[in-house]
Amino acid sequence: MKTYKLAHTDLEVSRIAFGTWHLGGSWDKTPASQDIKDRANTLITTAYEHGINHIDLADIYTLGKSDEVVGYALKQNPGLREKLVLQEKAGIVIGSDQDYRQPGRYDYSFDHLVGVVEGSLKRLGTDHVDLLAFHRPDALVEPEEVARAAEHLHKNGMVRFFGVSNHSPMQIELLKKYIDFPLVVNQLELNLLHSYMISNGVLVNQTAAVYANTQSVLEYCRLNDITVQAWSPVAGGQLFDPKEDAPENVRAVAKLIAEMAEAKNTTKEAIALAWLLRHPAGIQPILGTHKAERITDSVKADDVVLERTEWYSLLEAARGASVP
Repeated sequence: MKTYKLAHTDLEVSRIAFGTWHLGGSWDKTPASQDIKDRANTLITTAYEHGINHIDLADIYTLGKSDEVVGYALKQNPGLREKLVLQEKAGIVIGSDQDYRQPGRYDYSFDHLVGVVEGSLKRLGTDHVDLLAFHRPDALVEPEEVARAAEHLHKNGMVRFFGVSNHSPMQIELLKKYIDFPLVVNQLELNLLHSYMISNGVLVNQTAAVYANTQSVLEYCRLNDITVQAWSPVAGGQLFDPKEDAPENVRAVAKLIAEMAEAKNTTKEAIALAWLLRHPAGIQPILGTHKAERITDSVKADDVVLERTEWYSLLEAARGASVP
């Protein structure tokens, strides 16, 4: 698979990454079963064998069990850790429905960020992660605290590089004022059905350009050498098998994807992901699947090049409207 060189780092990452959102099984305290551990091992191994070397994690994913099962996979494959780029995310705290004193929240305090990384490293069975992304903006962020945590984690060899997730340009600027390290990734929801960051770029001065905080995100990241990572890159599968009562635009773009896949002798997953890869920002889709065959179908996107006309046809179908 072709790779991206992450600016301001020595990291060469696959153009497609593998995400671990549900990899650990249930979102409760039930320990991961052996079947779930074996499935994680199969998926991580399959991803690597198909050229994916970038694994995206977060401490909250299945309440830490995603970290654990990735750690299990690393133990089963001696030497694999050194071949992978592990990316952790921190900052979200899952609340309790039974205790109003423990609401869902964001926490960028020094103690929380450092504690999250220490816990994740233990679960992963490694002494460092290559990237740490601050997961969702903390409304109570004190950037000096974030900077102190980043300095501590880097100085002690626990984190090599840093990034963000779900951040706007100004939120990144605020962090950059205090953090001495470059922020090299920004992970955001982006797919054909959630294309606002792209669509708003062609809707300047149009009333349709109303989605919050999307204006100029891609341009800002390109100007500042920040790799945009796309979470939910295939819209949860809606692009492949829409329900009968799905909106007209969803059914239209699904139909077009199927037609293009057949014409190009490839998979529907490859077409949907190739739409993201075609963008000159160097977008990195993050796969989320429990099926090895979906990985195989998805990595074929690396060999698909969409013509400009094809790219815009997909955008128009997904938007349910032509570009102005």
